[in-house]
Amino acid sequence: MQSMNGFPDAELSLKDLEQLPAFTVGQLGQSLDGRIATPSGDSHYINGEVARRHLHRLRALADAVVIGAGTAISDQPQLTVRMVEGEDPVRVLLDPSARVPQTGPLFENGPVLVWVIGENTPSPESPPAHVELVRLETARQGFSPHAVVEALNQRGLDRLLIEGGAITVSRFVQANALDRLHLLIAPLLIGSGPAGLRLPDIDRLADARRPPMRCYRLGDELLVEVGLKSGKRKG
Repeated sequence: MQSMNGFPDAELSLKDLEQLPAFTVGQLGQSLDGRIATPSGDSHYINGEVARRHLHRLRALADAVVIGAGTAISDQPQLTVRMVEGEDPVRVLLDPSARVPQTGPLFENGPVLVWVIGENTPSPESPPAHVELVRLETARQGFSPHAVVEALNQRGLDRLLIEGGAITVSRFVQANALDRLHLLIAPLLIGSGPAGLRLPDIDRLADARRPPMRCYRLGDELLVEVGLKSGKRKG
């Protein structure tokens, strides 16, 4: 078997991002067979400490980190930089129906929280002072990823990390709204459970995307950096 030492260190992928004035990068942590949790929902933690530190480095590089409502409810994330040095990003919650309770780390005093809700959704009652409400038009599957990026760019937030969950990241991939996707792959075989990327079915392999990719070492795990803006159809 090939040693992980055959791949360059993942720090090189971050040094590349550091040079960019603007980017939209997604990230997913998953098993070798593409699962993000067991059927019962156990997901803490698929990835080890080195991969989680990489995620915190991505947060430190970003102006804003974006999650969906489901992830906010199930994971109760802080979305702050703790495992490395760096500034906390603005936190962005995509919540079309304003269903996320105003409890937990996101609504505690801390970095700014941009709470994106539907244009016709009733205003949440008395959000904390660090919360900024933003309204966007909604469609059947929620917000347009491109509209989200544009709204954040208009606020001077140009370096964006789409952190999760899998449904949110998948919608950004489907909309071709990501520049890159960081897949953090742990040496696990889970067998069943929710998948990472969830994209529309295709009938022919010729319709599959074949994006460029680079592989990096993350301790005993693997970072696959996928370039999505230049991804081409197979064939």
